[in-house]
Amino acid sequence: MRLFGVTVFLVLISATPTEAAQLPSRKPGLWEVKMSIAGRSAPPQVIEQCIDAATDQMMQSSAGPYSAAVCPDRDVQRSGDSITIDSKCTLGGKPATAHAVITGSFDGAYTMTVTSQSEAVPGSDLTMTIDGRWLGSCAPDQRPGDMIFSNGRKLNILEMMQHPPSPGVPPLPR
Repeated sequence: MRLFGVTVFLVLISATPTEAAQLPSRKPGLWEVKMSIAGRSAPPQVIEQCIDAATDQMMQSSAGPYSAAVCPDRDVQRSGDSITIDSKCTLGGKPATAHAVITGSFDGAYTMTVTSQSEAVPGSDLTMTIDGRWLGSCAPDQRPGDMIFSNGRKLNILEMMQHPPSPGVPPLPR
């Protein structure tokens, strides 16, 4: 559970630019996203995401608790097929930084390597690699926003955003 929380923290702090237009959209359809953390014995976490253009833009621009107000200092640089994002944030009154390098194509396959440091989230000083690859069209029973976890659990990020948990209700187990 803690590893998942750190993973979500890293993805949000590094992959979500101040403006969605700073990153190209991924090709609509079904994407396999594999996340692994250097030096950890845990197997990579694999999630399938069914996206369309609107869902992908929403995932890029919605940072939840790691919004532009928390991470106002973000520098995005492009060079060839590489995008570098350096973020400086304040979480719980403490500094956090992330350095992300994204290579590849948002039409077929990409790799993002994120190095983060934070005093606010114990154990978040680490390097994570996210490999995304396009699998094809979404299955007939999938909708944009569906996320399918390796344990078979499926949830829709759009529905989650419309119905946030009530205060005091613990997050869904992963």
